[in-house]
Amino acid sequence: MNIQSVNHITLRVASLEVSIPFYTEMLGMKLVHRGKTDCYLEAGSVWLCLLEKHGYEEISATQYGFDHVAFTVSEEDFHLAVNKLRTYRITFDREPVFRGGGWSTQFRDPNGICLELFTGSLAKRMENWT
Repeated sequence: MNIQSVNHITLRVASLEVSIPFYTEMLGMKLVHRGKTDCYLEAGSVWLCLLEKHGYEEISATQYGFDHVAFTVSEEDFHLAVNKLRTYRITFDREPVFRGGGWSTQFRDPNGICLELFTGSLAKRMENWT
């Protein structure tokens, strides 16, 4: 088997009505498809599927499995994005910091899913990682 890249990421969400505006208006993703219980969003070469599910428990930071999704942003856009998140009173798990070869911050979407904005590349991270 020769995996070439990540094809798409599917996130379970409580409400498309709440999640779609967050991902499109806040993060600037493009809505490509809207179904009854799912939607597909696009950001660069990444597809993101939001799948509405009811009766699920919130994500716990003390469980094995999914940790976060990181999105690449330019260094020029990073601080503007952070200010936008602050304007909408988004909770930060990690305040903006330059680490691993780029600017990084982590925050939660309306479902408690941890997201990261990162300006670096894998090569830069490996140069700086200890």
